[in-house]
Amino acid sequence: MLQEVTSIHEPLVSVLTPVYNGEAFLRECIESVLAQSYSNWEYIIVNNCSKDRTLDIAMEYAARDSRIRIQNNAVFCRLNENYNNAFRQASALSTYCKIVAADDWLFPECLRQMVSLAEEHPSVVIVGAYGYGFDGTGVVWDGLPYPSTVVSGRDVCRSFLLGGPYIFGTPTSLLFRSDIVRSRHAFFNEDNLHADTEACLEFLQDHDFGFVHQVLTYSRVRNESLTSYSMDVNTYLSGRLQDLLKYGPKYLSEAELELRISRRLDRYYKFLGEQVFRNRGGQFWRFHREKLASLGYPLRSWRLAVSAAAWILDVLVSPKRLAGSVRRLIRPDVPRSPV
Repeated sequence: MLQEVTSIHEPLVSVLTPVYNGEAFLRECIESVLAQSYSNWEYIIVNNCSKDRTLDIAMEYAARDSRIRIQNNAVFCRLNENYNNAFRQASALSTYCKIVAADDWLFPECLRQMVSLAEEHPSVVIVGAYGYGFDGTGVVWDGLPYPSTVVSGRDVCRSFLLGGPYIFGTPTSLLFRSDIVRSRHAFFNEDNLHADTEACLEFLQDHDFGFVHQVLTYSRVRNESLTSYSMDVNTYLSGRLQDLLKYGPKYLSEAELELRISRRLDRYYKFLGEQVFRNRGGQFWRFHREKLASLGYPLRSWRLAVSAAAWILDVLVSPKRLAGSVRRLIRPDVPRSPV
C-alpha cells in the first residue's frame, strides 16, 4: 500500500483529474499526487470515455492506494462539463478542491503550501501560485508583488479587468474552498472556454485571494489540448471581452468600462487584421465571427479592412517586423503568445 498515515488535524482535500485519452502523461500526474508532503487527500480520476489505456492506468493505481477512486462517464462530455462532473464527485467532507489536469503535475509541496495559506486566512476562497511550463516561457503568473500573500479579491479582479496582470493561472494552479464549489450545481460555466477565470471573477467579489510565492504546478501544452487550441485561435480575446461585459459593471465605473471595452475591441481587431494575411481557415473566422456576434459586437468588414491595412503599413515601415512577419507567414504553425 502506498497510503501514508493521515493526520486528523489536516483538512481533507479532494484532488480531481478529469481525463480523456491521457495515457501519455497520466502516470506522471498521479505520481505527483502520491508524492505530496500533505497526506489527507482523496484523489478522484474522472475518465471521459477514453479509448486508450487511461482507465487501465487509473485502475492500477486505485488498486494500490485506497485514497484513489475512479469515476467513469457513461457518455462522452465536453471539457468543462467533465470538470463539473469531477467537482460533483468530491467528498461532502472535503474542505478544499484541487484540480490537476491529466497533462500536468504538482510539485511535492503544492497541497501543503496552499492549504496552509487558506487555513491561516479563512477569508481566502481561492489560492493561486506560480506555475511552470504552459507556453514555454518558464515561470508564469508572477504579477502579484512579493510579499503579498492575501489580497482583496475585489481589488485583484478590478486590476485584471483594467488591464493589469493575469495571476489566476489555470485550473491546475488553483485551490478552491469546497464551500464555493458546492454552492452551485455547475461550478464552471460550461459555455465559457475560460470558465476558471470566470469562477475567480464570480467568487472573489466578496472574498479574498491567496497567493503562494512558489512554483507549485507544472502545466503542459499538447498540440491537441484545449490550451493549444486557445493559443492558436486566440480564444483569450473573446474571453477577456466576455469577462468585461459580464463583470465590468460589478467592478468598474461606467467610464472605466466603456474605455476598457473600446481598447479591448481595438486590440481584437488589430489581431484579426494581421490574421487576414495568414493561412487561416473557415473554422478560425467562424469562431471569431460567432463569438463577437454573441457578445453584441458583430464583426465589421470595414473595421477589419482598416486593421489589415494598418498592419501592412506598420510592417512596411519596420524591416525587423517585416522579417518576423514573413517567417510567420511561411510557418503559420509556430505557436504565438495569446493577446
